[in-house]
Amino acid sequence: MKQTGCFLILLLLLAAPAVSLNGQQAETEETLSDLFSRILNTRDDDERVRLNDSIDLIIREYVSSDLVFTHRFGYIRYLGQILSPDSRVKIVTWNLILTGGTCRYYCYIIRKGEQGADNKTVRLTAVNSDEAPETGKTYSADDWYGALYYSIQPFRVGRDTYYAILGLDYGSLLVSRKIIDVLRFTEEGKVIFGMDCFEREGSLKYREVLEYHADGVMTLRFSDRKTILFDHLAPISSGRKFDQGYYGTEFSFDAYILKKGLWVFEKNFDAVNKH
Repeated sequence: MKQTGCFLILLLLLAAPAVSLNGQQAETEETLSDLFSRILNTRDDDERVRLNDSIDLIIREYVSSDLVFTHRFGYIRYLGQILSPDSRVKIVTWNLILTGGTCRYYCYIIRKGEQGADNKTVRLTAVNSDEAPETGKTYSADDWYGALYYSIQPFRVGRDTYYAILGLDYGSLLVSRKIIDVLRFTEEGKVIFGMDCFEREGSLKYREVLEYHADGVMTLRFSDRKTILFDHLAPISSGRKFDQGYYGTEFSFDAYILKKGLWVFEKNFDAVNKH
């Protein structure tokens, strides 16, 4: 009987920290959800910035904690959280829209430490721009273009692992963008966006940028780990061929297929019969 009593006490002692921790997570989640709601319900930009500073402080503490790779906030609508399938990289993003149409982006990229080493965390900020990100250059944390990333897929080139990422950019009041990019890391843990591995029409690009009317909707997703599928875009009006603000989706798909380390463009991809 004495042994049974000691065993029950031990179980209670082990369970208590977990109960406390889960309660703290729930409280943090409620706080974040309330802060995002308050931002939506005020038109005072100074107040929005103040509330967002509180969000940023909470996220900064969260991404530096031991929980970041095992925990996910469950019901916060305006907070993006993606974890790579290999569980090595996590990206947390959100944006702050101000009354004049300015959109500020906030991003934390966390890379799991090797062999028990500390995680590497990079914080990025950017403001939306009328100009699309360039497709022929790399970006760093210092000149990041800004986007909300919602999907990630690792791929290998030789012995090296890189991460294909999909993002959304509210470029302006007229144009929205979907972005296919590559995230990679230097030996020092710094982040680099872009790699000349997107082959389209005989040339290589560092990323793909798909622009369309801001009121429109387009699909961009991984259909499997080697296929990026997206709506084919075309001018809504024949006289607007060079104005991306007048582009919309057609009833067909294009794709990038991973082949020997390159993402190769395929027009009019048959998404039904090939999957």
